[in-house]
Amino acid sequence: MSGTGVVSMDHVLVALGETKEEREVRIRSLFNFFDAANNGYLDYAQIEAGLSALQIPPEYKYARELCEVCDANSDGRVEYHEFRRYMDDKELELYRIFQSIDVEHDGTILPEELYEALLKAGIEMNDEELAHFVEHVDKDNNGIITFEEWRDFLLLYPHEATIENIYHHWERVCLVDIGEQAVIPEGISKHVNRSKYFLAGGIAGGISRTATAPLDRLKVVLQVQSEPASIMPAVTKIWKQDGLLGFFRGNGLNVVKVSPESAIKFYAFEMLKKVIGEAHGNKSDIGTAGRLVAGGTAGAIAQAAIYPMDLIKTRLQTCPSEGGKVPKLGTLTMNIWVQEGPRAFYRGLVPSLLGMIPYAAIDLTAYDTMKDISKRYILQDSEPGPLVQLGCGTISGAVGATCVYPLQVIRTRLQAQPSNTSDAYKGMFDAFRRTFQLEGFIGFYKGLFPNLLKVVPAASITYVVYESLKKTLDLD
Repeated sequence: MSGTGVVSMDHVLVALGETKEEREVRIRSLFNFFDAANNGYLDYAQIEAGLSALQIPPEYKYARELCEVCDANSDGRVEYHEFRRYMDDKELELYRIFQSIDVEHDGTILPEELYEALLKAGIEMNDEELAHFVEHVDKDNNGIITFEEWRDFLLLYPHEATIENIYHHWERVCLVDIGEQAVIPEGISKHVNRSKYFLAGGIAGGISRTATAPLDRLKVVLQVQSEPASIMPAVTKIWKQDGLLGFFRGNGLNVVKVSPESAIKFYAFEMLKKVIGEAHGNKSDIGTAGRLVAGGTAGAIAQAAIYPMDLIKTRLQTCPSEGGKVPKLGTLTMNIWVQEGPRAFYRGLVPSLLGMIPYAAIDLTAYDTMKDISKRYILQDSEPGPLVQLGCGTISGAVGATCVYPLQVIRTRLQAQPSNTSDAYKGMFDAFRRTFQLEGFIGFYKGLFPNLLKVVPAASITYVVYESLKKTLDLD
């Protein structure tokens, strides 16, 4: 049968080699498997327990969604006839997409056919990943996928069975990876539209940073003050010296470094995942600790690569106006090079790098905790959607940033201070010692309030702009 013809249950029965009676017995047996209490109906708790018994990872069970899709009359109970209707619709849906992939129409999906289908959907896999995909679905290990194997893999997946959805389902169930907070998706280096994703992420990040630039400038100005720092006097000083544009000083560099920093970070993360996976003999799942190390190291590599731009941005934001004019970028950069030497462009890099892995660990722990709380007490055990994930990511990011904020203050002070002056900090420890002696613990948290104020709008603007650009660039 061709992939474009009308599909009926008879076609499904032929593909499965079943009679109507045998199929009825199979569906009834599956219903009874979930109905362990012999209630004669299924509810959320039974479906949750059944999926757990099938060893589907807890965070990707879709129990709530499966219950809702099956429960046609929305009474909280799934009767057998409702379960049977879901099975009919799902098997017909799965057969249609199976036929569309099976271009040879020989009743099986070959690896090269699956590869072509994924490629058309904008997903590029290497040979190893493709083999892993086929291996997971191909239960008899003969190198091809039958419709029965295809059905078993996707039968309890309640969402629409598009190629892209199927890929992400496999990726989640098999790889169980993190990255929900990331604007640019996990595994982006495998996607044929990766340049569009980076473009969308770069534009979204640039708009977000521009919108929150006044808070960033205020934060930096407060961080470098050794005397008691207050927000309103700092705002007044910026306004008097530079006017409205003063609140956006240094933002150009901040925007320019978004795309290269993101690109370096995500490609380094993919490379490090592969290295760690090979070192442990398991190239698919490197575990939470492995992902934490890979993520923190990738962030450190990206930070080191663009660090000179970050230092120049800080100098621009903190240097005094000369006759009401902001120093030119080229002149400022040349002065640092000539007067302080090349090493000055990396002043403050150590505290910046030291905060990477602790921040990632705190952020990840807080994110998982917030997601679990929202799932348990707000969403009644259903999976969090994008907006809930955004909220959890925003809160976890704020918690992580607060915990490592003293390192950020020290980094900014080292960046802002010319290294060739007599009272220059001799290094990170000297900056810590002098800050504590002169200002106490409060000195390590100057500028924290505007830093936290920009978290919510920055995350929200990035999310909204990025999702809009995905639609514009046909990435949905």
